[in-house]
Amino acid sequence: MTPWRLTGWVSVAMLAFAGNSLLCRMALKHTSIDPTSFTLGRLVSGAIMLLVVVRLKRGVVTPANNGNWWSAAALFAYAAGFSFAYVSMTAATGALLLFGAVQATMIGFGLIQGERLRLSQVAGFALALVGLVVLMLPGLATPSMLGSMSMLGAGVAWGAYSLRGKLLQSRGASNPTLMTAGNFARTVPMALVLSLLLWPHLAWDSAGLAYAVVSGALASGLGYAIWYQALPALKATQAATVQLSVPVIAALGGVVFLGERLTLPMLLASAAILGGITLVILEKK
Repeated sequence: MTPWRLTGWVSVAMLAFAGNSLLCRMALKHTSIDPTSFTLGRLVSGAIMLLVVVRLKRGVVTPANNGNWWSAAALFAYAAGFSFAYVSMTAATGALLLFGAVQATMIGFGLIQGERLRLSQVAGFALALVGLVVLMLPGLATPSMLGSMSMLGAGVAWGAYSLRGKLLQSRGASNPTLMTAGNFARTVPMALVLSLLLWPHLAWDSAGLAYAVVSGALASGLGYAIWYQALPALKATQAATVQLSVPVIAALGGVVFLGERLTLPMLLASAAILGGITLVILEKK
């Protein structure tokens, strides 16, 4: 893959990941759709898009033989927590909390497995945690505690999903796109069960459903397929570092499309989070 083509794939993937935050926030803020319905629409459309991608690439559709239920459960927990969190927070705040929780989960797992951090990495990890605490202080970005916990839980779930994906690949699992298609397909019955449990609270309209479909089919399904296309050409540190751009893109998109404000305290907290994580990532062997 040429450097220009790789840059293009990575750029599109990062825009897609940030787009999930913007689309979810737009839907919950400007339409009558509820978080459960958005989650269902996103997962169903994502599953369909990935089936199309797999069929075009391989000529067969065999999602049932790929992925597994534990990974699908983590994926569903991420998608549901993500949607419920965005009821009460800005796109930028949600992306930062999500990203911080994902990285903390993966770094923490490495420590449990015996990895050791250098002094600069410890300082970076502490700096990122301070940034997360400051970000959640009252009056800064005003996320509710329930919403914050929901987004942090979504981040932990996504971190667990990523770790399981790496583990399964190391054991000779099928290619990531096919595995993701299988996992998305398995999340659909979970989302249907959640919808039945919260049936009295369901609400949606055509605009909200359109946001969910775009989020699932393009920003999630196609975005993940593009990311997995570029991932083999990236070093681990490059892959981790480039994702630092996602909260920044989400913040800028929130200002442009949602009229959100970026205050100086929030910018400082964001710099602490992203800078701290960068110190940890760039020092990893």
